[in-house]
Amino acid sequence: MGRVAGKVALITGGASGLGLATARLMVGEGAKVVITDLQKDKGESAARELGKDALFLSHDVTSETRWQEVVAETEKHFGKLHVLVNSAGIGTEGTIENTSLADFKKMMAINVEGTFLGCKYAIAAMKKHSEPSSIINISSVAGIVSGFQMAAYSASKGAVRLLSKSVALHCARAGYNIRSNSVHPAFISTPMVEAPLAQAEDPDKARKRLLRMVPMGKIGEPNDIGYVILYLASDESKFTTGTEMVVDGGCTAM
Repeated sequence: MGRVAGKVALITGGASGLGLATARLMVGEGAKVVITDLQKDKGESAARELGKDALFLSHDVTSETRWQEVVAETEKHFGKLHVLVNSAGIGTEGTIENTSLADFKKMMAINVEGTFLGCKYAIAAMKKHSEPSSIINISSVAGIVSGFQMAAYSASKGAVRLLSKSVALHCARAGYNIRSNSVHPAFISTPMVEAPLAQAEDPDKARKRLLRMVPMGKIGEPNDIGYVILYLASDESKFTTGTEMVVDGGCTAM
């Protein structure tokens, strides 16, 4: 217990999925947590579940003004900011030919620009206190390998991967006590994965097809990612920066 005791974490996309699983682990290990999302009802419900050490803020990650406000509200409520988890994101399939420019721009705005803004304004808050701090950006195995129907998604997640490295190098060079890493999940049982399976013409067949793509033969659980994020948020990972943590059941080993 207490792996992140005394730390304040800001988790985007925290109303459900990986963000909520991570928030639960963080609070359980002693952190104070701000969860942000556009899903206001789910976010408020999650904050109530997490208790007095949690706060929910409505947040559009593509808004620079709102990012400034969210970081300021985090500092006002809990005093400092030590951990940023950029978990908010979207994912849709599409080839280079059938992906519209509008859809591509939307993917980049949420997945990349949202992460960029989070890093930018979290660093401004973290460097004030010089205590060990960590930025954790959720990318994907699609940010390392791609597929023919991943034109926009893979481009966005590849950008997150390299942005994380640039942030790590900048903070190290500037002498900030701030680390930056990316996490790369494969198929995890979250709404982003489960919803398309449920909507498939034959959900059972679609699930079996997906499982065949994973050497371990199963879909991951949110905590499989949450524990990796917890490690990166804690001082246990004090010499880990500028790298990618792949959690994919063996997908990228093939």
